Amino acid sequence: MKPLFAALALALAAGPALAADGPHPFSVRDLVMMDRVGDPQLSPDGRFAIFSLRTTDYAANKGNTAIYLLDLDKGGTPVKLSDKGNTPRWAPDGSAVYYLANAGDTSQLFRQGVDTKGKALAASGSATQVTSTVLDIDSYKLSPDGSHVLLSMEVFTDCADLSCTKEKLDGRAKDKASGTVYNKLFVRHWDTWEDGRRSQLFIAPTTGATAEPTLLTRGIDGDVPGKPDGSDDEFSFSPDGRSVFFDVRIAGTSEPWSTNFDIYQVPADGSAAPKNLTQENQAWDANPLVSRDGKTLYYTAMKEPGYEVDRFGIMALDLASGTRHEVAPGWDRSAGSLQISDDGKTLYTTTDDNGQHPLFAIDVATGKVTKLTDKGTIGGFALGAKRILLQRDDLKVPADLYTADTRGKGLKQVTHYNAARIKNAKTGDAEFFTFKGWNNETVQGYVVKPVGYKKGQKYPVAFIIHGGPQGAMNDGWSYRWNPQTYAGQGFAVVTINFHGSTGYGQAFTESISGDWGGKPLDDLKAGWSAALSKYNFLDGDRACALGASYGGYMVYWMAGNWNQPFKCFVDHDGVFDARAMYYETEELWFEEKENSGEQFEHPENYEKFNPVNHVKDWRVPMLIVHSAKDFRIPDTQGLGAFNALQRRGIPSQLLHFPDENHWVLKPQNSVQWHETVNAWLKQWTAPTTEH
Repeated sequence: MKPLFAALALALAAGPALAADGPHPFSVRDLVMMDRVGDPQLSPDGRFAIFSLRTTDYAANKGNTAIYLLDLDKGGTPVKLSDKGNTPRWAPDGSAVYYLANAGDTSQLFRQGVDTKGKALAASGSATQVTSTVLDIDSYKLSPDGSHVLLSMEVFTDCADLSCTKEKLDGRAKDKASGTVYNKLFVRHWDTWEDGRRSQLFIAPTTGATAEPTLLTRGIDGDVPGKPDGSDDEFSFSPDGRSVFFDVRIAGTSEPWSTNFDIYQVPADGSAAPKNLTQENQAWDANPLVSRDGKTLYYTAMKEPGYEVDRFGIMALDLASGTRHEVAPGWDRSAGSLQISDDGKTLYTTTDDNGQHPLFAIDVATGKVTKLTDKGTIGGFALGAKRILLQRDDLKVPADLYTADTRGKGLKQVTHYNAARIKNAKTGDAEFFTFKGWNNETVQGYVVKPVGYKKGQKYPVAFIIHGGPQGAMNDGWSYRWNPQTYAGQGFAVVTINFHGSTGYGQAFTESISGDWGGKPLDDLKAGWSAALSKYNFLDGDRACALGASYGGYMVYWMAGNWNQPFKCFVDHDGVFDARAMYYETEELWFEEKENSGEQFEHPENYEKFNPVNHVKDWRVPMLIVHSAKDFRIPDTQGLGAFNALQRRGIPSQLLHFPDENHWVLKPQNSVQWHETVNAWLKQWTAPTTEH
């Protein structure tokens, strides 16, 4: 059997004309070639910025990351510090930048001197390799005086040194037998089969760090940082450098159904075992940050065990007495990772808030919360004594760097990547709206006009349903589900932040649990009706619904319970059979929370809103996309749904990626995904087509 869309695949492999010259509607080919600014860091004196910049090598089907410097006082064009590497961090004295880069077959830590006093900002001398470990260094953090560095590496915990782990891995590679025996879960997680290693935390001097580093997490049966997407926010030093704090979930035999992360303290010299500081809380404790005077540990904490999207409150622990309190208990938002002001009086964090993702300041003494930015998404920030460096994007532009004072005033854009691309690639205007949803409660959504919008004309609609389900479609830029890719194809976009979405209070977020096909569907119906009434350019007779993850679940649910308005569906990595999903997925805590228990104890909860039970009512053509390395929602879910569509004789297609996980990340795969989806939408919304 020939693969679907073979002609398309051949055209893409031959090499696309990725960016049209002159003004043109925004497309996926613009999207994949955008320069991606990230990881902003301020120098100790607050004058200079370092950041990473990812560019796309389309022919090689990958992204390349470089590190850049910028003088924030003088402005001008950023200077490239290194053409390779990631995770740049300033030395505490501002004389150098550290970063991770490949050295042969492993990822190592490098140090690059910086000349900030000459006539031109530039690298000083050649980069020095700081570490020479036999294993990859995955993340790191410098001590306050720069003399030591924390390193995370994946090791076999029964090994006495790093060489032992390397020898075991080499031995497995040579073994002709390929089977693996598992005794407990996880067997696989996100997109990786478990091999018995744990991410552990080590410490080494920054001079002469080629020696065997000291293991700090000895006896910890867990990953530091957590997998699959943990970061250096999960471990930190005390201001005097004598103690290290980290958060970790002890695996044991309950890891797949536990969210019990705790925060530990360990001497930086490894002279004692780690001590659990948050043992009494059986829910998630994270993001340890010590106050400037070393007396208080700030961290974020959930209250409900087994729930990954409970509200993260900000906690303050007196390290001498052990007493603790919540800093802003009345703030009905879930805090992200924390940074602290130079005077120690203010904490900073970002979180979802009514369709935006702003930066907030929290007064430590009073708990007063102040929103520092308004529209758009703050994807990262770095805090100085007098200024903040911000990574900001919105629905019309990808991320660039901005500065503001510590009160959020005087916002100024300081980098202008993609300016020429955005000038030529025309995007659609967005507008938020509200309506009365389930139980007559206020719900928010937004509409994006198609590129080239003309008053009085009607346009086909892409009705996008977000995933999570505890997530939101915010005023932000995305490289996966970007409304502008549909607006550029002549579609209007409608999306609804239904009950269960984040940024509208914890009660609103929690309301979806146990009710996946209830309140959210009511909101989607009401939102669709409200959008059609408010925006007369929406052609309700030429609309398709699209969604991924929970959004994919909802597409399958709508296929049997609300298919009347739609000409087609697109389902990416959705849950088709809730019963099978419980036994096939890896993070069981999610399923058990959302369905109020285990499937074998409460089967009725899993059947209440199970799409597989409504296949007999399916009628709308559907495109299914699923990937083989998606272990969160395994591809058997998509294959089962495709079987159902084909057996019922409903027009349908399956796009399957053997090399992607829950996301589609490779540039050429992203183009293929978008081209396939766009072709499907156009096929079924064409005004004169007979289907």
